[in-house]
This record gives sequence, structure tokens and C-alpha cells, in this order.
Amino acid sequence: MDMNANWLPQRYTCRLPCFIREYPRAFLLLIRHPFHRARRRPIHHGPVYVNFYFCSKFSILLIMRRDLALSKLSDMDRRLRLYVYRKADLSVPFGEHGAALTRTVTSLCSAGILERAAHGVYVYTYSERIGEGTLDEVARCLRPGRITWESLESALSQYGVISQIPMGRVTYMTTGRSGLFPTRFGTAELTHSKLSAAAILPGLVMRRGRLPIAAKMFAYRNLKDVGRNLHLVDEEELYWDEDE
Repeated sequence: MDMNANWLPQRYTCRLPCFIREYPRAFLLLIRHPFHRARRRPIHHGPVYVNFYFCSKFSILLIMRRDLALSKLSDMDRRLRLYVYRKADLSVPFGEHGAALTRTVTSLCSAGILERAAHGVYVYTYSERIGEGTLDEVARCLRPGRITWESLESALSQYGVISQIPMGRVTYMTTGRSGLFPTRFGTAELTHSKLSAAAILPGLVMRRGRLPIAAKMFAYRNLKDVGRNLHLVDEEELYWDEDE
């Protein structure tokens, strides 16, 4: 039997994808599908010919690319402790940009290898580092190139100055834009600060593998600048260290 595209009825071949008309050899999978759905003329039912060989090769190529991407993400996680990425950052391990990078990221998300934590921020789901500091990494990626630190109610509750601990929410100050970002790892509340870097850095306490946290008095200053929940502050606890 001649397997050229001319062998198929013209009214069907004109609607086939170009790769099927160009690769008509090997196995053809026959399914039923109505044509002319959007038109008012009577619907014609006919066969759609799918190049099964081409689809199989494409699936194998897709699986190979996923395996390669998984290997690179695992290597970045193991050697560089990177498991939360901005979309633009993924161009480094994958060597792709633009539409190609978008297709790869979409494929990895559908396979469960990457998880979209927020707009433009992705988490490598197989990382063993996922835990308490993951939301910090998400917040860092949400405001790249800006100073971001844990402060306000979250920091003051850790110092015992505020007894009401925010559940499932971490409050951050940032030199970038304010925003509220609910994620699977908790809700990141980012509040803009107008302070300069020279005024911010002396008031921060560095933490290994985490964003810095504001010192107690600096966190209280941030809270006063924002002007909220000051009635929750235990002033005796706030100044307890200062009296010693």
C-alpha cells in the first residue's frame, strides 16, 4: 500500500498536522473525530491519521530531556545548595532561553520535578533541603537584588515581645515592593522599607541557610515605621535586656 500523504482523502489530509503529512510511514493510529465543528454545515465523521512512530520518538526525547534536567537540578542542589529558582535562573543549568526554557519548565512542572511556588519562582521538589527555610528562599527570589529580612510580628514573636505568633505566615521587610504571596510552604508577607542599606545592615542578625532576622529593637523600629499592632507589644519584655 502506498503510504504517501496522497493516499489519504484530501478533506482529511488538509487538516492533518504538517509532521504527519511529511512522515506518513510506519504505524498509523486510527481514531474517530468529527470535523467542521465550528461550521454550520452537516458534521462529517471521518478518520484522523496520527503518525504513531513520530509520537513515540517525541515521547522518548521528552523523557530523556526530563532525566537530564533532573540530573542537573540534583547536582545544583547537592553542590551549590540551590533548590529554589527564579525562572531566569533556570537558564543556567538548562542552557535554554525564551520559549525553549518556558517549554522545559512547563514540562518539568507537569512531571512533578519542579513546583511553581509563586509567579516566576520554582522549587525543586526532590530536594532534601525543603523545610523551615524554604519560604525564606522563595521570598529572596521574589525580590532579587533587594535586601530582604525577617522582621515585624514574626521576629518579635521569636523574641517573646509579641505573644500572638502568626500561624503559617512570615513577615518580611524588603527594599523592594510590598506584596502578599501564599504558597504551599506558608504565606510570605513582604513590606516595603525606605531605609538605606547603611541603616539596615547593622540591625540584622545573620543565620546560616536563612534570610537574616532583625534584631529585637530593630524589628520594633520596623513595626513602628509600619504603624500596626503596636498594642500587642509587651514593653517589659521589649526592654528587659536593656535593663541588665
